[in-house]
Amino acid sequence: MENTTMSQEALWISVSPTLKRFHRPLLKYVSRKLTFREWEYEQAEDEPCSLEIPLTLLHDYLKSSADPIHLCGHSTGGIVALLYAYRFPERVKSLTLLGVGVQPLIDWHAHYYTDRQLLPCSQEIVLAQMVRALFGCQNRDRTKGLVSLLKRDLKATPSPHSLFQRGSIEPKTVPSPLMVCGSEDDVIVDPCALAGWNRYLKADDRVWKCSQGNHFFHYYYPQLVGNQIIDFYQNLEPLPVKKNVPRSSNLKSLNCP
Repeated sequence: MENTTMSQEALWISVSPTLKRFHRPLLKYVSRKLTFREWEYEQAEDEPCSLEIPLTLLHDYLKSSADPIHLCGHSTGGIVALLYAYRFPERVKSLTLLGVGVQPLIDWHAHYYTDRQLLPCSQEIVLAQMVRALFGCQNRDRTKGLVSLLKRDLKATPSPHSLFQRGSIEPKTVPSPLMVCGSEDDVIVDPCALAGWNRYLKADDRVWKCSQGNHFFHYYYPQLVGNQIIDFYQNLEPLPVKKNVPRSSNLKSLNCP
C-alpha cells in the first residue's frame, strides 16, 4: 500500500506494555487494510504514576504535524486517547475507544483496588478473579500466567487508582467523531457503561457491542472488531484499502508464559 498523509493514518495508543500482546491480532488485521501505526509508552519505575506523562509525550509526538489523526486505544490506552481528544480536539480526526465506559476511569485497575479493599482475600485470589473478568474462564496454567501479567501491569501502567484513592472523570461529549466498542459479557465495562455514552453522542458517533469476548473481545475477534473500525473510518472519509487481503481466523485461546 502506498504511503498516505498523516490525516489518513490511524494511531493506536498503547500504555500497557505487559498487555500489548493482546492487541496484536487486531493491529495486524487492520494494518493489512489501513495505515495503522502504534504509539507506545512504558512507565519507568522511578516515574510518578500519572496519566499526564503519556499525555504530554503523545502531544510532543503529534504536534509536529499540522494534520489531525485518527486515535484508537483499549482500556487505559483508550483513556489517554480520550483525554487527548478533550484537550486537543483540533488534532484528532476521530476517536475509537475499546473497553472504555461512559465513566472512563472505571477500568480493571479500579475494580481490582475496590475488591482488595472490600474482600478478605490475597492479591493472588483477587487477580485470579480479575483474569476471569478480563478474559473469561481459563485453565489453571493460563490463569497463573495471566495473574503474573496483571501483577506486572499494576506496576507498569499509569493509573490514577490505588488502594488509597480512585480517580474519576466527568463524562462529556467528545468534539471529534467517536466510536465506542465493547462486549456484551464484559463485566469491567458492562453494557450499561457503554449505553451511557448514548447521551453524549453526535450525529456521526456510534456505539458497537461484540456478542462475547469479555474485556479483551478484540483479541478473540480481531477481524470482527477490525471491520467495524474500518467501516467507521470509511464513513468519515474514503481511505485507501488494500485489495485481496487474506482473511484471518478468530483466535480462540491465550498464549501465556
